[in-house]
Amino acid sequence: MTAATVLSWVTVCPLDRLDQDRGVAALVAGVQVAIFRTADGLYAIDNLDPVSGAYVLSRGIVGSRGEVPTVASPLHKQVYDLRTGDCLDLPGVSVARHQVRCHNGMVEVRLRQEG
Repeated sequence: MTAATVLSWVTVCPLDRLDQDRGVAALVAGVQVAIFRTADGLYAIDNLDPVSGAYVLSRGIVGSRGEVPTVASPLHKQVYDLRTGDCLDLPGVSVARHQVRCHNGMVEVRLRQEG
């Protein structure tokens, strides 16, 4: 793949299976993705916490810092911006973000891989 390769949309689940302000993990084309439904919409980031190396971000605490929707790692509590994947506590640390949408009542994810 080339830099910033975008793959196809993959159906994950019905929208009504996602609870607001909770995360779920899904395997999308072999990648563990954390999907979040908030009052502002849907977000998808890698499930891998870059600080601990564990696949746990889907179990993180959903919240916000000001207007920024966030998730805090359940292990070491680093906070990530759900819109960008950037860690708000550790400059230079981030998780990959992916495109997510609701299409005909189904949640779909399209992986974005840097390469």
